[in-house]
This record gives sequence, C-alpha cells and structure tokens, in this order.
Amino acid sequence: MAHRMAFTKGHGTENDFVLVPDLDGALGLSAARAAWLADRRAGLGGDGVIRVVPTEAADEPSVREQASDARWFMDYRNADGSAAEMCGNGTRVFAEYLRREGLETADEFVIATRAGAKVVRRDGDHWAVGLGPWRLADPVAAERDGFDALVHVGEGDPYSALSVDLGNPHTVVALPEEVDLDALDLTRAPVVRPEPPHGTNVELVRPVGPGHVVLRVHERGVGETRSCGTGACAAAIATSFWAGSLDTGASWVVDVPGGRLAVRLSDGGGVELAGPSVLVADGTVPLGLLPA
Repeated sequence: MAHRMAFTKGHGTENDFVLVPDLDGALGLSAARAAWLADRRAGLGGDGVIRVVPTEAADEPSVREQASDARWFMDYRNADGSAAEMCGNGTRVFAEYLRREGLETADEFVIATRAGAKVVRRDGDHWAVGLGPWRLADPVAAERDGFDALVHVGEGDPYSALSVDLGNPHTVVALPEEVDLDALDLTRAPVVRPEPPHGTNVELVRPVGPGHVVLRVHERGVGETRSCGTGACAAAIATSFWAGSLDTGASWVVDVPGGRLAVRLSDGGGVELAGPSVLVADGTVPLGLLPA
C-alpha cells in the first residue's frame, strides 16, 4: 500500500469529486497531480479533487488559523489543478466522507476551507452547509442598474448579469424569456465583461415559479458541470435581489441537471445549502502513475 494512493469517488447532485485521504499531511497535492486524478480519460475522472488533511497541516497560514474550530481541511482543487476557495457540493461530500470514516462523529461540526470555516450539519438524509455571508461584487452598480456585468454565451447579444461573491466568484445571468436554456452552448467558457480578475463561475438561470429556479453552470477551471452548490446559492440570491425580496429565512428550490438543491437565506446575511451526497467507490492508484 505504500506504493499506492487511496481514493474515494463521490458526488453531490452529480457534481463529482475524487477524495484523497492525507491524514498525516505527508502526501501533499500538486496541481499536476490533481489535474491527472480529475482527468476523465487518463485518470480517475471528476469535476474536482478534494484532499482530506488535518487543518493544522494545511499549507496556507489563513487555513491553519481555523484549526481551533475545524479538525479537517477540505483542500479543494478544480479539474485543471488550480486551487479553489471552496465548493458547496464538495463540502457535503467531504462531510459524508468524514462521518463514514469516523473522522467526525457528531451530526454537526466545522470544516476548514480557503473561504473560511464552514458549519455542516446532518439534515435528514442530506447534509446542509452554512456558507457564511455573501456580498455583491459591485453593490453600487447593482443597486443602480440591477446588474454589473455582461455575459456572452456563444454568438449573439450579451446577457445582463449580477456578480455575487460567496467566498468564490459567481456571475449570474438573468435569461430573457425567449431564450431556451437547454439550447445554450456551454462547450466554451462564457465571456464575462468586465473580466473578473480571478475568473468566475457563470450561472444561467430561469425562474420556474415563486422560490424555484432552474440553472445550468459553467465552472471556472472545469467547464459545464451537472451541478454547482455555491452557484445554486448565487442564483437564489441574485433572483431574490432582482425581485426586491432578500428576506431572511426565504427558502429556494434550485433544479440543476444533476438533481435538486435547497437554499435558505439565513440570519446575518448568510446562506445555507442542503442536498444529497453519495460516496460511490473506493480504490487505490499506483503512485508511479501520478505526476510529481
């Protein structure tokens, strides 16, 4: 086993991840290694890679500072190997893994992320995660115009959009009624103007009814995915903002290609995400196959 690396494959509403236990912090996870693991042809395949590592062993000082509250750090990498602040669906899969492995035993506990400590709690058959406070990236433009960006999806005129920061960046597009959500081409990354300095996840949103939206998402560093947890929250926040009803306690149903998520706008300007998480396979991979 010393020459093999253990892994678990899991998903949250078909947003899938390779989880790698690094329980003593000795393994590490380079960008090249994460990209190989996430490769759907040459590697194991996933929208991202999650290293399970003690918070006190994290590379970043800002993460190690969370060790007094959170025993475990969700070291999340996008499919291209780039480090990401956090991942809403990933937090629930991470929580499911910690409980299954006995690394956490309570129904509520804290995990560390690059976007700060997050509280996860058991919610029936699902996990819910408090994503903390959100903010509008350009509140002046948002209050004045209702939008702060333009998004080009394929050919044709751009769509108006609102930028929402949930610890990671999102740009939410309000699709005109005449646009067919299913027909939009997301094989290429939408072009966002002004260009966000650290890239952005783009959500294309269509209201279904009161408190109910459907979306597709193109994730930064990945491409189109079957689901995005923080993107679902950003979609609910933006739609609430446009409706003039950012009410604490409001609940939203968000349908994504991979299933259904629940979003609740919580006290203090925060947001909570709930949904399923599934661990589907365990295995090992020879270390000799992995890049450095």
